[in-house]
Amino acid sequence: MAFKQITSPHAHAAQNTSKVMQLVLWATVPGLAALTIQFGWGSLINVVLAVVTAVACEAAILKLRKRPVAFYLQDYSAVVTAVLLGLALPPLAAWWVVVVGSMFSIIIAKQLYGGLGYNPFNPAMVGYVVLLISFPIQMTTWITPLSLLPDGVSHPGIIESLGIVFSGYSPADGVTGATPLDVFKHSSGLVVDQIYESNPLFSQAAFAGVGWEWVNLGFLAGGIVLLATRIFTWHGPVAMLAAIAMMSLLFWDGGSSESPGSPLMHLFSGASMMGAFFILTDPVSSAVSNRGRLIYGALIGVLVYIIRAWGNYPDAVAFAVLIANFAAPFIDNYTLPRTYGHTDRRRATEKEED
Repeated sequence: MAFKQITSPHAHAAQNTSKVMQLVLWATVPGLAALTIQFGWGSLINVVLAVVTAVACEAAILKLRKRPVAFYLQDYSAVVTAVLLGLALPPLAAWWVVVVGSMFSIIIAKQLYGGLGYNPFNPAMVGYVVLLISFPIQMTTWITPLSLLPDGVSHPGIIESLGIVFSGYSPADGVTGATPLDVFKHSSGLVVDQIYESNPLFSQAAFAGVGWEWVNLGFLAGGIVLLATRIFTWHGPVAMLAAIAMMSLLFWDGGSSESPGSPLMHLFSGASMMGAFFILTDPVSSAVSNRGRLIYGALIGVLVYIIRAWGNYPDAVAFAVLIANFAAPFIDNYTLPRTYGHTDRRRATEKEED
């Protein structure tokens, strides 16, 4: 996730990129804490391994480009990209999965385009999609939430978790399982009430899926903090979440066997809140005006629902964001704000008259 500073001529005490990135990192803590509590040490290991790899790759490329390494590393953009990728990966993913994804995010999706501020696509999501397409088994092996583990079974401790990650072996079958979105995707023929009654992921949940609802609440809390500190505007996140809610309401149909799921499940399962507040809000690869952000966020929300409901991937945030990245320049062309001193808006491709 990268930020470029955009301020008005009369703005005072603007936050620099480094401070913004640090605030974003702090805001991910509630989500990371929820992931660690619900799914064990794997997400924390992912984040640490991804950060080390990303910083090393960033330093190496900067040195090859003959840029001041220490100066550019201080903006924390590589760290934010690595943290977001690490949070998105399944806990206890093999070390090489994390390393490959981090290298691709920094070297190909960021530095190949010129570094911070020049990348047309969200680097963390590029790395995630490359991994998902290349290693589908490793990327869909999730840990069972804490409250659903069998009696006498617990998540691996930190030492055992490190052994699993660096040995490359999959966790024991007793501690792995499907995600709520995956369960819905592969429960054809059952009405929603039957799915909820037969699967403890839903029957023991408060309103969405066991474990996942708390993870999403954690990222929602962090996102609210970022909104309160004005790191970004509300337009993109609200538009995305509203679009998901409206699409799921439209196709809810009372919970038949054809229903793709309730609004609460779609809002508080998978990477919905993380996508809305930490992925979509990257100003480098998204729309720049408030009107454009509303369209951009709504487009992502609609795409997330379409792919979840009728596509091949249960969670669709990464694909939706990358598709919307393609559309961002087109959206900007038609949603430029009115230039100071002019009465009408103009397109980006129009020449300004003297």
